[in-house]
Amino acid sequence: MKALVTGGAGFIGSALVDRLLAEGHDVDVVDDLSTGSLGNLAEARATGGKQLRIHQLDICAPELVDLVARRRPEVVFHLAAQASVPVSITAPVFDAQVNVLGTLNLLEAARAAGSERVVFAASGGTLYGEPDAAKLPILETEPHRPLSPYGVSKKAGLDYLVAYREMHALEFVALALANVYGPRQDPHGESGVVAIFAQRLLAGQPVRIDGDGEQTRDFVYVDDVVDAFVRASARGGGLVCNIGSGQETSVNEIHRLLAEAAHEEAAPEHGPPRPRDVRRSALDPQRASMQLGWQPFTPLADGLASVLAFFAARAG
Repeated sequence: MKALVTGGAGFIGSALVDRLLAEGHDVDVVDDLSTGSLGNLAEARATGGKQLRIHQLDICAPELVDLVARRRPEVVFHLAAQASVPVSITAPVFDAQVNVLGTLNLLEAARAAGSERVVFAASGGTLYGEPDAAKLPILETEPHRPLSPYGVSKKAGLDYLVAYREMHALEFVALALANVYGPRQDPHGESGVVAIFAQRLLAGQPVRIDGDGEQTRDFVYVDDVVDAFVRASARGGGLVCNIGSGQETSVNEIHRLLAEAAHEEAAPEHGPPRPRDVRRSALDPQRASMQLGWQPFTPLADGLASVLAFFAARAG
């Protein structure tokens, strides 16, 4: 397979690139390196050889269409995004430029290239808004009612995918991702609570929790998510598939498990809750099981231990 990965130098994208190269595929990476890092691709660059090409380019750039048309990928994995809910609230126009216009630019590029399929990283944590707690874990049949500009922009990307499928026979699969965690996640941003907590606990620094910490998320390990992307390259056409564990875990519980594993006893600090933050979230992965043959395979305790080991090794 000839594959193109936007956001391929990011946390999830670089793990996907590693997997694709390991399976013998040719991979083009498009990343403007605004949040991604070439360091995330160190292993891929060392072993990928002629299978790997990296292009430092914004997905909004007009040059993207010519590049993709020239490289002619069969499958496009679209992970590049403005991925912060708080940033989308303070800078909604910028959020829309990247997530709406950038996605539209990529779809035009895929159409020009004659690509067969786009696998889109949707946001399961924001797509369904504030769901009825009695309906958790949420099914894909629930209405899409995002509460933040980020969620709206991701929903718009999904709507464009549906339109391009109808107009141009460009197949798609949209993976509604739960809260993805794992090695290489940025511990310095406002998202990625596992990475943030792990890095601070290992450094003996105070941990701050937004709100009371009883807000829940569906945590899914990055390798499991990458497996879903690879499976979606050949299955699940025209569908939105939830990629999560189906289980709620509170932020307080994540801190407790990490602190216990790191042998750190200091209590966390609590600050005000984040605006437009969903209170409870969990995604039902049954459709992904039926249509992609996918299910999460990494227990939460094992995944958290891997994150701690990654940051401990990086600290030297």
